[in-house]
Formats: sequence, structure tokens, C-alpha cells
Amino acid sequence: MTNDRGKRHPAYRGHLNKKTVTFGEVLHETGYFTAMTGKWHVGQPAGVIPSKRGFDRSLNAPAGGFYYGDHQRAHLFLDGIRLDNNDPALPKDWYSTDLWTQYGLKFIDEAIDAHKPFLLYLAHNAPHFPLQASHKDIEKFKGKYLEGWEELRKIRYQKQKALGLIDSSWQLPPFNPKVPKWDSLSDEQKERYDHMMAIYAAVVSRLDASIGDLVQGLKQRGVFENTVILFISDNGGNPEPGFLGHYEGVNPGDSQSTVFLGQGWAEVGCTPFWAYKHHTHEGGISSPGIISWPVGIPQVRKGGFERQPAHITDILATLVDLGQASYPAQYAGHAITPTEGTSLVPLIQGKQLQRKQPIFWEHEGNKAVLDGKWKLVSEWKESWQLYDVQNDRTEIQNVINVQPVVAKRLIAQYEKWAERVQVEPWTRGVEWFYDYEKAKKENGNASN
Repeated sequence: MTNDRGKRHPAYRGHLNKKTVTFGEVLHETGYFTAMTGKWHVGQPAGVIPSKRGFDRSLNAPAGGFYYGDHQRAHLFLDGIRLDNNDPALPKDWYSTDLWTQYGLKFIDEAIDAHKPFLLYLAHNAPHFPLQASHKDIEKFKGKYLEGWEELRKIRYQKQKALGLIDSSWQLPPFNPKVPKWDSLSDEQKERYDHMMAIYAAVVSRLDASIGDLVQGLKQRGVFENTVILFISDNGGNPEPGFLGHYEGVNPGDSQSTVFLGQGWAEVGCTPFWAYKHHTHEGGISSPGIISWPVGIPQVRKGGFERQPAHITDILATLVDLGQASYPAQYAGHAITPTEGTSLVPLIQGKQLQRKQPIFWEHEGNKAVLDGKWKLVSEWKESWQLYDVQNDRTEIQNVINVQPVVAKRLIAQYEKWAERVQVEPWTRGVEWFYDYEKAKKENGNASN
């Protein structure tokens, strides 16, 4: 992510390069007041800071891994200048989730005072590990997860179908056999895992409240109706470091503790899909996307589910479109790589996207291609698999032997893309994944 592998590995330099532009740079050129708060994990140690990449104002951390100011990883920078964590400019006893929103609204006030349209990039580090929240928030959720991960996964699956979030025909994949059955755990272990999930729930609850504070702040300023909010997450549930997770510290959940949710709860978090963060099956790459724009979204579409897939690379193209900007071929004396994404503005309006190429992934040797209803996917050292995700989104039936022509075309497209963006081979795998084909044979085709 941020390790520079040197000039011999041009796609792995660990920081934003000068062949790219940020949406901050593009919209700043169009007259927007641009601001960012939160995690800036794109190469600050190499000198890449928000103020040098298009942002007028920023309060950022070079990486995540903290929530409170007394944590060893808590490093804050205001407009590129290091702040003491007890600086009078900061709220007393701040919590990062709240802090990012508070400063985001301060920067929006500056934009309003300057009579400029604004862009706020608010990059929460929640709910990234190590999970930390107040004792009061954690206590609200203790005891709610004692039914266990298998049962709660089934309950979530049924609720997703009832809400219309997923198609009722999509089957629930078998539970990962590497995770112990809940009933095999001791009472002490169950209490521990319930507490870990309560900590996670508290972190997410605080994040939810902070987004509510942002929305309320926009309303109070009279700008909510014509503000576009794109809310996304970056990956599926996190299984690190396996089913045990981490549960360390005198008071797990406080600022000096280390809590990782672990693989059992990642199974629940990724419902109804399989695999997790790091992987390119749907459990690893499918994450929420919510768009709010009161005056811009047609009334008939408000509160509805959009079935067309989008990708994180689409965000820049969408903001360029919304901001009536143009994506440059040259910037600051450098030739700029063409954008990969597709504007989502037609999707917002209820129209079909005109995507010119498939969506591609590669992460730690895990790779995938999505082209219409076809998804080609392979985990590290696995053979390619092919799924019809329009009818089988949970990736139950591998149809690569039934559709060899489709598979051959997608493999060729992936290889061409990987060469163009300079993907390099991965040399090590992860231990929490599992042989899904074996799991299906052992547990039946699906476990509804």
C-alpha cells in the first residue's frame, strides 16, 4: 500500500504519482473549495500531502489504526503541519470519527463564507482495526450476539431477502469450515466473542451517528438539498488474523487495547457472500454504496435499490461530471493517465451506464473481471472460475466449463489490463481462506 518497491516496480511505488490527478485537483481548477478530513493513506511519508494534491484545507492522519488522541499511532496534520494531539484547536478528549466530521463542517463554513461550491472528502478510519469505542457505547450492544455467528448469518440473510436488498433466489453459501461452530465454544469464549462484536457495533454506531451529524450540519447551513453525498466502504468484512481475532488489553475496546473482529464475525459481516477483505469473490469486494441528493435524484428513485454495479474508480469520473469539470490530459507539466472510471450520473437519473470496458481487480494475487452478468474470478493459486452474477450473485455455480468462450474472452481481457497497469505476481497467500468447492461437498451445495 505505502511501501516503495523502487523504480523497477513502477506500479508499486507506494504513493500518488504525478501522472495522476485527484478529484480535489480537478474540482479546485473549476472553482470549488476543496477540503478533506480523515485517513490519507496515499504516501504522506513520501511528501504527498493533501495541500499538494488539490485540497485547500485538510485535517488528516497519514494512516489509520487509532481512534483516540492518546494512541501511539494518532498523528494529526492540519494543512500539512503536525498538530499536537492536545492542541487547543482540537476538541478535548476527541474521538476521530467525530473529529473528522466536526472539522469537515468547519471547512464547509469557510466555503460558504467564500461563496464557493465545496467538495469535502471525508475519509473515516472507522471501523478499521484496532476497534475502539467508549464503554457506554459498547455496553449498549453486549449480549446481542450470543446467538452465534452461524445463526446470526442466517437471520441477516433472511432479513436481506425480506428488505428486497438481495434476490430471494440467491443461495447462502456454506459456512467456512475453518471457523469453529458456535456451539463448540465454551461459555467464556462466547462471552468474549459477543464482547468483540459489541465493540465493533459500537464503532459502527458511532460512525452512523457522525454521518447523521454531517447531514444535520448541512441542513442547518441550508445546503443539504443540493449537496451530493456518496457514502461507500472499501471492502468486505475483515477476517484477520483468523477466527481467534485479537482481544488484547486490560479493557478491550479502550484506547490502549487491540481488538480485531476475526473470521467468525467476518462470515456474518459478508452475508450473503463468501470470502472476505483481501479476496475478489463477492464477500471481499462487494460493499455498500449510498447516494443522497435531494434535488437531483428523481422522486420515484428515492429509497430504491440500484442493481447496476459501480466501482471505486467511478467516483472521480462522477465528481468530474457533477462538477462540470474536465479531466485533463496535462496537469502541472505532466502527462496524465486517462481515468479508468465511468460517471454514475446516468445511474443517478435512472438510466443505463455506458461502461466502455469491464471492471477489473487484482489484490494480493486475487483477481477478477466483471462484464455485464459475467464475473471471472480467481483467488491466489486457484484456477479461474466463472459465475453468472445476475442469477447467481453468491457465486454458487461455477459455469466455466459450460461457457468456455466467455471465459476465454474475459481471461484475455484481464491479461491485457494487467499488463497495461503493470500488475506483478504475488508470492504469498493467506491462511483464513478456504477451499470452497470442498466446503460445498462437505456441507451440501448451500445452507439456507
